[in-house]
Amino acid sequence: MMRPVVYVTRLIPEVALQKLSQSCDYRIWEGEIAVPRDVLLKEVPKVDALLSLLSDRIDGPVMDAAPKLRVISNMAVGFDNIDVREATKRKIMVCNTPGVLTETTADFAFALLLAAARRIAEGERNVKEGKWKTWGPMILLGHDVHHATLGIIGLGRIGAEVAKRGRGFDMKVIYYDTVRRPDLEKTLGVVYKDLKALLAESDFVTVHTPLLPETHHLISEEQFKSMKKTAILVNSARGPIIDPKALYNALHNRQIAYAALDVTEPEPIPLNDPLLTLDNILIVPHIASASIATRTKMATMAVDNLLSAVKGERPPYIVNPEVLSK
Repeated sequence: MMRPVVYVTRLIPEVALQKLSQSCDYRIWEGEIAVPRDVLLKEVPKVDALLSLLSDRIDGPVMDAAPKLRVISNMAVGFDNIDVREATKRKIMVCNTPGVLTETTADFAFALLLAAARRIAEGERNVKEGKWKTWGPMILLGHDVHHATLGIIGLGRIGAEVAKRGRGFDMKVIYYDTVRRPDLEKTLGVVYKDLKALLAESDFVTVHTPLLPETHHLISEEQFKSMKKTAILVNSARGPIIDPKALYNALHNRQIAYAALDVTEPEPIPLNDPLLTLDNILIVPHIASASIATRTKMATMAVDNLLSAVKGERPPYIVNPEVLSK
């Protein structure tokens, strides 16, 4: 019996590759950047399965080039890089890796919040650039986190974990979501607000909603006008949830005090992007889930999903289960 053929679009932890190799033959893109489109299209015609990342656009043309493709296993919670509708039409399973990165991402979101509040990146630059001459009572004054108001947009798994961390700092935690969560309001001590009220009241706003058509540029010019001039905005969800031009204007004109981003629109952010000219922004390269333990778990989950699919079994985490009944 022939072993399934898999294409892996980037190097992943070795333990996951070893597990994959026990049942499948695989090829892998070992480049540092995302697999080029022409290479992907060249590789997929013979594959039974793809193990992809958020940086890979898996759309109709890619699927058309892969007539044997049975499963696309995304090593990510999100799957907006995959055209799920087109996959479903072709009876291709789409899988993801939910839950595993929740606490790790919440830790990182709070790390961004603290770093922005206390201007840590600016302080480090001052030291490296030789600007640190002495202690001064007015040097790099930041904002207290304790007892401030934390506004969470999207109270899903990650948002709820961020709420716990905020409560640990004695913050008042408010949230906005399209689905109200009375259970979490009770257990976490959080208060529901509509989006405009949340933006007006929050000292810190952190984004944890998925990227959907209705959340694209959810935070734009009008929303920045509602925020405090001292507000700090954190985004570790998806870049396009925040309108980058409106963000630049808000920071440049001091409509808000600071922003800290793990995600951007586009990714990676171009070196000539005007946001990079600002001092009151911290941008890091989409590393919220980048702990050794979490990335290893993500890779192993992606492989488990893939192996279940090629064996004809139901994957543990399938996005489009309707394909199983077709």
